[in-house]
Amino acid sequence: MKINIRRIFLMLVFVSAATISTGAYAATKEELNTDADQALATLLKTNPNAADLAKKAKAVLIFPNIVKAGLVFGGAYGEGVLKKDGAVDGYYNSITASFGWQIGGQSYGYIVFLMNDKAVNYVHETQGWEIGTGPTIVVVNAGVAKNLSSTSLQKDAYAFIFDQQGLMASLSLEGTKISRIKNP
Repeated sequence: MKINIRRIFLMLVFVSAATISTGAYAATKEELNTDADQALATLLKTNPNAADLAKKAKAVLIFPNIVKAGLVFGGAYGEGVLKKDGAVDGYYNSITASFGWQIGGQSYGYIVFLMNDKAVNYVHETQGWEIGTGPTIVVVNAGVAKNLSSTSLQKDAYAFIFDQQGLMASLSLEGTKISRIKNP
């Protein structure tokens, strides 16, 4: 069976465009705020560990809709809200670039609980930060979540990925940068 790269690429473009047109990106601040509030409420309702972290967090960075596609080169994009003390403290985008063996497209959301002033200040003071630099981030999966306790919560930030849809096969190098935006 011969793989037609052009057809696969066109399919990825179509899937990405369809995802974007069905609301993967908020058109206004109000829609982004609504999507972020809904995503956070759903995560807290369905994940007791996230609910416990939310009570202790200094701030929460919410990306309700990230769209990812790749064919050798890949990328992901989404916009989010930083909330501190229940109020909007800024708008951010999340941009991911990747290179390697990958094919497909997917959408997902993620929420980062910033646990201390150091992490919140780092987000405020940088002109964009890369996950893996700056605050120490733990991506929480089912195995990690079972072992979270008040004595084990010693990292700067905890991230939860949720609502994954689509199909993506990947063995690639990837980096994510989060930057403040003025107008989403």
